[in-house]
Amino acid sequence: MNETQVESDIKVTEKAAKQIILIKKENNIPDNFGLRVGVKGGGCSGLSYTMGFDENAKDGDTVIEDKNIKLYIDGKSLFYLMGTELDFSDGLNGRGFVFNNPNAVKTCGCGNSFGV
Repeated sequence: MNETQVESDIKVTEKAAKQIILIKKENNIPDNFGLRVGVKGGGCSGLSYTMGFDENAKDGDTVIEDKNIKLYIDGKSLFYLMGTELDFSDGLNGRGFVFNNPNAVKTCGCGNSFGV
């Protein structure tokens, strides 16, 4: 496999890390699984974020570890996600993961899609 390990160009907040660990426990996802974070076309602003758990990195993935959370990111998505902070919010605007992405020049009201 041709995976790349890099310094943490994408940050995970303590709140997000705790929520990821909780989700893994609640869904019986093994500890060794990483979080696959990506970007795909779609959403009201042009691009949307994707998340899911994966046992292993795939060919061409970049692997980033922060706060004991392993992130798997494909090359295309990494381009859009560099410098992003993954956070978790449970405030008045709803509960869920939040991508604080410095590359996004526009975002939608729900925060699930963005444009560059």
